[in-house]
Formats: sequence, structure tokens, C-alpha cells
Amino acid sequence: MAKLSYYIALPFIYLLSLLPFPVLYLVSDGFYFVLYHLIGYRKKVVFANLRNSFPDKSDAEIKAIQKRFYKYFCDLFIETFKTLTISPKAMLKHCGMDPAAQQLFDGFAAENKSIIIVMGHYGNWEWAGNTFSLLCKHQLYVIYHPLSNQYFNNLIIKMRTRFGTKLIAMRDTFREMVLNRSHLSATAFIADQTPAPDKAYWMDFLNQDTPVFPGTEKISQKMNYPIVYVSIKKIKRGYYTLSADILKLPPYNTTQEGEITEAHTKRLETDIKENPDTWLWTHRRWKHQRPEKQLSK
Repeated sequence: MAKLSYYIALPFIYLLSLLPFPVLYLVSDGFYFVLYHLIGYRKKVVFANLRNSFPDKSDAEIKAIQKRFYKYFCDLFIETFKTLTISPKAMLKHCGMDPAAQQLFDGFAAENKSIIIVMGHYGNWEWAGNTFSLLCKHQLYVIYHPLSNQYFNNLIIKMRTRFGTKLIAMRDTFREMVLNRSHLSATAFIADQTPAPDKAYWMDFLNQDTPVFPGTEKISQKMNYPIVYVSIKKIKRGYYTLSADILKLPPYNTTQEGEITEAHTKRLETDIKENPDTWLWTHRRWKHQRPEKQLSK
């Protein structure tokens, strides 16, 4: 069934990717109507996440953000598939890099320093990887969760690696980073997914007690790499820009537990508060409660 569903969907996916942007966004508008008004996909989850994250906003404000989020979510879906056929020139036109970010990455490259990039599911993170690989000297590695459907997983790999990006399965992160120490690399962690509660670092995020992956912090300390926070801001429909600045620099021997984790999570929180429409609210981000053994922390 996995193979059959893939081969049925593949022609439609490629057809979608070949559409010009104006037509593509008309399709996205249709997806939005179906997803939001007819199916109501995870509307209760999204509303609850927004309501708890922004207790000072009225229900009318929350619903307005919710609608804008679903429009962005549908755009993100079709923009991701557009990666299958988009040209490098068009890619850079639709997702650029702030000159200061370019200068920052070029500076690390000139010093032959590998880096860790930390970011969230904010803006168009898929396009941001393409832009980085097209413009920067570092070999970009992105940490990812392989899909259970191997056929769609291979399609995702194809999309994400078209412009030179390489992928590392999460379970292999540290081992692969050690193997890559001999060349200039940038390893990107999308650090706002939901970890197992007993292995998480717990902190306040968007007005809620939240488990956060501590992996970025632990691996950066082991590798002793500079940590760069990356943000992808939506300029207008179909156009984004990548900005970046230094989050932490080694050595980390005096860094307190949780200091790096809190730093990148708070930076993401600032971005989300600035533009809440473009974060992935459909995730059940707060489905866990802090284990009793951590309640005193």
C-alpha cells in the first residue's frame, strides 16, 4: 500500500511543482478552503495552542491568527513540493539571505570554522536550507526524522538535497558530526519538536511549561562549535529572507545546564510573538506534563 499510494500521488506532486507561482497560490487557496472550512484539520489543536500561548489576546484575535496560519500552512505545503523543479535563480529570488547573515557565514568560512545552526519550524525552513546551500561555503547537513513510508521518505530526501544539502538521521547525529569534522560544515538542528518528557529540558515557552530537546546544547558542547540562530521571515506571500546571528561561542566549559537550550528557545519565542502566523501550530506541542522527578527543578 505504501508503494501504491506513492506512485498514485507522484504525478500530481510533480504537476503541482511545475505550476507557475500565481497558479500555485490559487491551488493553495483551494487547499485552504477545504482544510480550514470543510475538513477543519486540527482546528481545535491550533486554537488551543494559540489560546494558551497568547492569554492576553481576545478570541477574535486568536481566530484571526488561526486563519492566517492556515493560509500560510497551505502555502508552505505547496512551496515545499515546488522545490522538486524550481531553478536555483528562482529559489534565491523567493528566499534570499540578509547581507549581514551572508557576512556572518562567510566570516566563519574564512576562519575554516564549522558551525551549528539552530532554528524552529518558522517561516519556510525547507527553502532556507536550499538558500544556504546555494550561497554559503559550508556543507550544510540537516538533522531529520526519516518517514516510515520509504518511498515518500526518498522523495523528501530528493527535494531537500537538490541544491547540495545533505541529511543526517537524528539517531546518527553525533556519530556523523564526528565523521564530518575534517571538512567545513554547518549542521542544522530544528529544535522545537516534542521530545520524550523524561529526556527533555523543561522550561517556560509561550506561557506554558514545555519540554525542549537538549540535544543541540549537548552536541555543541561536545563538538565545541559556534552556535548560530537562524530565522526565516516571511516578507510577503511566496517571499522569505534568512537572517542569522551568533547565539553562543565556545568554549562552553563554564556554560550552565540549560543555558544554550533556553537561549535558542527564547529567540524562537521572540520570533513567534513578532509574527505568530508562520509557526507550526498544528503540532501537539504541549501534550506532555513534566515528570514528577523534575517538578522541583
